[in-house]
Amino acid sequence: MAGATNGPSEDLTSRILHSLTSSDPLLSEIAAPHASFVELKAALDRLASRSMVTYETIEKDEAVLEPEGEQIAANGSHEARVFEALRQAVEGLTVHELEKAIGDKTITKVGQGKAFKEKWISKTKDGKLKAATDAIQDVTREHVLIIKEKKTHPDPKVLADLKKRKLIKIQKVFSFRVHKGPKFALELAKEETDLTAEMLASGSWKTSTFKPYNFRALGADQSSGALHPLNKVRHEIRQIFFEMGFEEMATDRFVESGFWNFDTLFVPQQHPARDLQDTFYISDPATAHKPRATSPDDKRDYEQYWENVRAVHESGKFGSIGYRYPWSPDESLRLVLRTHTTAISAAVLHRLASLQGPNGRPPPARYFSIDRVFRNESVDATHLAEFHQVEGVIADYGLTLGGLMEFMDIFFGKMGIRNLKFKPAYNPYTEPSMEIFSWHEGLNKLVEIGNSGMFRPEMLCAMGLPSDMRVYGFGLSLERPTMIKYGISNIRELLGHKVHLEFIQKNPAVRLDKE
Repeated sequence: MAGATNGPSEDLTSRILHSLTSSDPLLSEIAAPHASFVELKAALDRLASRSMVTYETIEKDEAVLEPEGEQIAANGSHEARVFEALRQAVEGLTVHELEKAIGDKTITKVGQGKAFKEKWISKTKDGKLKAATDAIQDVTREHVLIIKEKKTHPDPKVLADLKKRKLIKIQKVFSFRVHKGPKFALELAKEETDLTAEMLASGSWKTSTFKPYNFRALGADQSSGALHPLNKVRHEIRQIFFEMGFEEMATDRFVESGFWNFDTLFVPQQHPARDLQDTFYISDPATAHKPRATSPDDKRDYEQYWENVRAVHESGKFGSIGYRYPWSPDESLRLVLRTHTTAISAAVLHRLASLQGPNGRPPPARYFSIDRVFRNESVDATHLAEFHQVEGVIADYGLTLGGLMEFMDIFFGKMGIRNLKFKPAYNPYTEPSMEIFSWHEGLNKLVEIGNSGMFRPEMLCAMGLPSDMRVYGFGLSLERPTMIKYGISNIRELLGHKVHLEFIQKNPAVRLDKE
């Protein structure tokens, strides 16, 4: 089949069929990578689908000379050329004279080392190089010539050594052994692809040959969209919240006033988190309206809430002594890109305070949110100026710190994270507060995975919630579990301009471990 792989498809199939009339089986070898491999296999598949031929594919490795190997096959090995130059110069040569005699510095340098190792040459007292024997056997050239003539060598150690010296390379060779099939013929019969009304009317369908369906064909790539890995992990975490009876909060307000983002959470106006170095402030417009109802159904007393927040900051209220500083309404109305979704939680809890359950008191509730927040931070491998926060809030009567710890064990257990450790921490709006740690097998150390606590009375009572209602709050980032699940070490490979589209398209949906 020499030269049979260069023509068009129709001509190639015809050549295969005519070649089989004189040689059965027919053998064809193609070195890969080679464009004709695809063409030849396509032609064979076409004939095989019609049962005109059968074939098998045989794959083997073959040694091929590199350019340096070809040079050795023609002129001898480097060490042999060095020896021959010194043998002809009876008195010996300096290194410079040897380079001039051979005409190639690389051959001279490599050949010297090999020749000294084989003890073919030696050095005289005056520093010259000379031949140390009368004759040598150029084994390297012999091995190279065997490979050039027979395309292989029986000794694997020889092949490994020549490959290490970059004299040869190993390439794949595909052989097709082709036999005549049960419906062998010298011409391709025309195959119909559709059963038409005309064929039924004339009866020609009875003698027509129909092309069989290929039920194994993969079909064309549809270039469909793909979910980002963050969305895949977000979906799994949402399902965990829904399984545990949580209601999702609306988180479409990226811009908040300082009142909702800080003041309602009992964050003092002198807190470092409110500095320009940590928070993005809006310049146009720079301030918000005072909290107010935005629909006729909203019956909450916003004015009283405003005054409660002012009082609990300035002089204390609801059993608290407050921060004892002059609280500024202007600072409270500055617009910021929200630094946490807890601002949404505060608004939802304020709405909960206006609801009445069967006993005339606010009913127990569970809320969660997963959305983007913004911090004025330096970008590095683990930090971005924006990220996603996962937050949960549980409001009920008779809640205790032990109950929060038990809930955290259950919640993170559904994500496959167990053996939690808790460490006391400080948050302006929770007391007591706890950082949550878990043992990371890969890093072989405890790593922080979240934060939690019980919201302070200064925050809850100002909203109008009953004094005996307690609220758990906990949160974690969405990026950290995503990076762990997908093995990402640099957050900029997960979000931003460094993300590869193939990474988005190829990564599978994540399945968090569930109890």
